Amino acid sequence: MFDSCAQLSPRLRVRWTLDEASNSIDIGLEAAVGSEYYMAFGGAAPGPAEPSMIGADVAVAGFTEDGIPFADDYYITKYSECMMRTDGTAEGVCPDTIYDQHNDTAAGLVNNTRLVYGHRRDGVSFVRFSRPLVSPDKKYDVVVNATINMTVIWAIGLLRPPDSLRPYYLPLGHGALAGTAFGFATLNTSSTASGGCVGPLDAEDKEDQDRITAERNTPLVVTAGPSLHYPNPPSPDKVLYINKKEAPLLKVERGVPVTFSVEAGHDAPLYITSDAVGGNATSRNATEVVYAGGESAEGVPAMPTELVWLPDRNTPDVVYYQSLYGPKMGWKIQVVDGGLSDMYNNSVLLDDQQVTFFWTLSGDSINIAARGERKSGYLAVGFGTAMVNSYAYVGWVDGNGTGRVSSYWIDGKDGASVHETRENLTHTRCRSENGEIVFELTRPLSPSCSGRVECKNIIDPTTPLKVIWAMGSQWSSGRLSVKNMHSVTSNRPVRVLLLAGTGEAEQDLRPVLAVHGFMMFVAWGLLLPGGVMAARYLKHLKGDLWFQAHTYLQCSGMAVMFLGFLFAIAELRGFSFKSTHAKIGASASVLASLQLINAYLRPHLADNGEILTRTRMIWEYLHIITGRSALVVGAIALFTGLQHLGHRYGSKNIKGLTCGLILWAVGVTLVVAYLEFMAARRRRRDGGADGLSGKWVLGNTDEDDSVDLLQSSKKEPDSTEPMEVELEPLKG
Repeated sequence: MFDSCAQLSPRLRVRWTLDEASNSIDIGLEAAVGSEYYMAFGGAAPGPAEPSMIGADVAVAGFTEDGIPFADDYYITKYSECMMRTDGTAEGVCPDTIYDQHNDTAAGLVNNTRLVYGHRRDGVSFVRFSRPLVSPDKKYDVVVNATINMTVIWAIGLLRPPDSLRPYYLPLGHGALAGTAFGFATLNTSSTASGGCVGPLDAEDKEDQDRITAERNTPLVVTAGPSLHYPNPPSPDKVLYINKKEAPLLKVERGVPVTFSVEAGHDAPLYITSDAVGGNATSRNATEVVYAGGESAEGVPAMPTELVWLPDRNTPDVVYYQSLYGPKMGWKIQVVDGGLSDMYNNSVLLDDQQVTFFWTLSGDSINIAARGERKSGYLAVGFGTAMVNSYAYVGWVDGNGTGRVSSYWIDGKDGASVHETRENLTHTRCRSENGEIVFELTRPLSPSCSGRVECKNIIDPTTPLKVIWAMGSQWSSGRLSVKNMHSVTSNRPVRVLLLAGTGEAEQDLRPVLAVHGFMMFVAWGLLLPGGVMAARYLKHLKGDLWFQAHTYLQCSGMAVMFLGFLFAIAELRGFSFKSTHAKIGASASVLASLQLINAYLRPHLADNGEILTRTRMIWEYLHIITGRSALVVGAIALFTGLQHLGHRYGSKNIKGLTCGLILWAVGVTLVVAYLEFMAARRRRRDGGADGLSGKWVLGNTDEDDSVDLLQSSKKEPDSTEPMEVELEPLKG
């Protein structure tokens, strides 16, 4: 990759390729150092007989905390870290842009180092960058003369990451003898000699020296020890060690439990905090968020204390492990995304197995993620049976490479019918993994608003959530058009049981429910009302015809109702009282069942067979009231059943069926009114004791108490048996 190489120290090499035609030189720095170390290389100031770092133009390269390589232009004015004077000027080892920070165009003019590539492998850092031979920046850059030998300087050391006061990486003092962590050398850039670069650099530790990755079910041993190379100076006297490494950068994954075995002593309880200093931020009148640990998380080697911490998707990317009593004893924790299956408690594959839906219930909110299993420009997940009249969440990556997540209400099939909402979405993230869209969000279960369409987007964890999906080539915020239409979509919704953590494809149960509804109509609309009308209006006929009609119709109605009830339960895989229809239907069934028990427990008339006893009168009232109530509740159940079917499937013929049922109810009412009129007229004509008053007759005094209401056992007398009669003459 490079024409030349020079071994600057046992741990550092420099490689380069000269391109005079394009006025540039490509430089590669290779060092067997930790990821938190910088590598510096550049030209010394020309002129002085003794080489000096003052006035040197160097490139500082390394890796950020996220493992991203960087290379920036620095200028040295003093043997110190970069400091700001009281007059606002900078001194020390500072980026070129800091010296002219009040110049809006300074960054473009003075930072002439351009990153090309970088990686870390087996404990060795490598960063490649380019710079001009003759820079337009005459003030802070040194000219690279390819025709003569140049004095160069180099250094390696710890790197201070940016903070709010100094938003740039700063090299710290190397703190070592010349030739080990810094030095000078003479190079001719036109030379192609290897300069002792034989074989690859070999790091003593193939892994990063001060970086630890937490593993599942592997405890991290936390102890305390002296501060030798604390990464965030000024250094305290005592710091925390993890697995015998001094204040390492700890890397954890969201959704993967981290176990600490705390053995740092009783005076150093461990806690995970948002504060970079630690030591109980409230004592410094500062605020912090404590994620785990506290006073009880302390122990010694003989009696360690176990602390388990579970980073979730709401945990920030950077937190800190610190001692609760001593400031600046710990260091950073880098929180990265693990697998979605680790970050969320539940997941199901949606229809066609093209999208995976993840969720975790957390108090009054829900964390949601969706991952497309095929390449697309955007991924949309909706709540409803179809995209029309549904709430949808869309994740996409815009032209700038920024992931976006937005919520929408869809009331039509064109772009103008997709309305962006102001739903309270937090912790939104979206990314593209090999062309497959993954987005995440957190939303409240019940929006705390009113008057807007999104305020009705309520998620009830106790009821199934119908989830659908769609994918397309591109999406954008604002007005949508035909080019934003989906190219593939789900064929049917999946019913996600949020509490149970399962999902199943929604089945079209309209035929099943139609059979259930028809059987219930036969029972509550024909048979049971017919039995009541037989007992009410047929008693004037001779014999027990009214009783037989009443019994057979009621028993048939109960049998049909029970079959329809079992049919619905078997096909719907269970029974639930969550819907209004189910509650009313169950009430009607209970009242009807009570009539069977009531009939079996019918008390007898008085001894004379004509007078109603108190018990019999109570039974008559109870039998009548319960029966009439059952009919009213059953009729209501028929109407609510049609409404429930329409709400679930949006069937177009529900309105027609409802109108037909209303007409049937009106017709039955008219028939009952006519029969009541004829019965009253007949009673007045007969002049019966019960007819003059026009009141409802509780009992029929002509009934035979030997008759069982459930089975007729009345027998006619045998008229063929001969009779003997003795006649005596009349005495005058």
